[in-house]
Amino acid sequence: MEKRNNAIDIARGFAIILMVIGHSEMPGLLMRSIYLFHMPIFFISAGYFFNLSALDNPCNFIKKRFKGLYVPFVKYSLFFLLIHNLMFKWGIMNEVYGNWENGVTHPYSWHQFWQRMIYIVTSMEGYDEFLAGAFWFFRALLVASIMFLVLYKLLNKVKFLHNRTTAIPIVICLMAIGLGLALSCEKLRISMPQGGFRDTMGLFFFGLGVLYRKYESKIGHHLVWALVGASIVIGASLLKWSGMNVRPTAIDPLTLPITGFAGWIMVYNISYHIAQLKSSKFSRFIAYCGNNSLYILVWHICAFKIVSLIKILYYGLDMRQIGCHMVIHFNSANDLFWVLYSIVGVVIPIALYYLYSKYLAPRIPKFNWLVK
Repeated sequence: MEKRNNAIDIARGFAIILMVIGHSEMPGLLMRSIYLFHMPIFFISAGYFFNLSALDNPCNFIKKRFKGLYVPFVKYSLFFLLIHNLMFKWGIMNEVYGNWENGVTHPYSWHQFWQRMIYIVTSMEGYDEFLAGAFWFFRALLVASIMFLVLYKLLNKVKFLHNRTTAIPIVICLMAIGLGLALSCEKLRISMPQGGFRDTMGLFFFGLGVLYRKYESKIGHHLVWALVGASIVIGASLLKWSGMNVRPTAIDPLTLPITGFAGWIMVYNISYHIAQLKSSKFSRFIAYCGNNSLYILVWHICAFKIVSLIKILYYGLDMRQIGCHMVIHFNSANDLFWVLYSIVGVVIPIALYYLYSKYLAPRIPKFNWLVK
């Protein structure tokens, strides 16, 4: 069990690193491939650890989910809300340069500030899109995990379902795909931030993680599975299939389960074999990133600004381009700055957290709330 859990840590480590690489605007086939599976890995790994004992104590399960997802979301969202206008005064953000869709951000008025605060606390939206653009994951995983528990308890009362530990997760996964099809084909929206498609597919992958753990021993751990998964992902990328988009097309709910699971069996089987090897600095680093992926998720965009400054100086760009989200778009299809963005986006947050937890936290415990 310990080795298997370590494999999950390594898989999550690879997933968070791939997320950072994807946000670095790496050009070409590899970037499209990454977006097909890197976020599903987190939902599958969460479902992997779902324990049926939660059915007997659902309040405790929900309490833990809120503590692990809602609390850090609110804490960090409010922090970035508080410093939003300061970022304009310090020149980190501006109203000229923005994201690759030509969108820009603006300083908040008092009305906007309080409205966003209310959204953050009550509906897990309203977070700073340019400094906390990946925060949708907190809400999606919270919704997916709680909905899985609720649906499992309801379906557990259906008498004609046999082999319930298999049948119920399958039914939940099928329900998620059905809802995803309704949302994408009819352009419907659930009354929640971003319309609910990501949360719905998160529910599917959470259920898939539950099923995978049950049948893991029968599936086995073979590198050939990694090759099969990689082949599917690359083929899907060539076909230009999509990942967990906010605005899904009609085919996305049918293709995303394929690419998400293919990416999972690729990454997990590689991680499993790495976990079986003699412990190395590489495997420990990847596992450490997986165990502390929260801090990379939260701080990698801020770390990107260091590389943006270097790129500005290298090309002699307008200094205001440091406000580009997530990275500077100038010549990103041709240069290799995405490599530096990827390295800094992972190493700086995880190194600062390591140094803080090892040397500073024991001495200044009153500030631990900002990190823990």
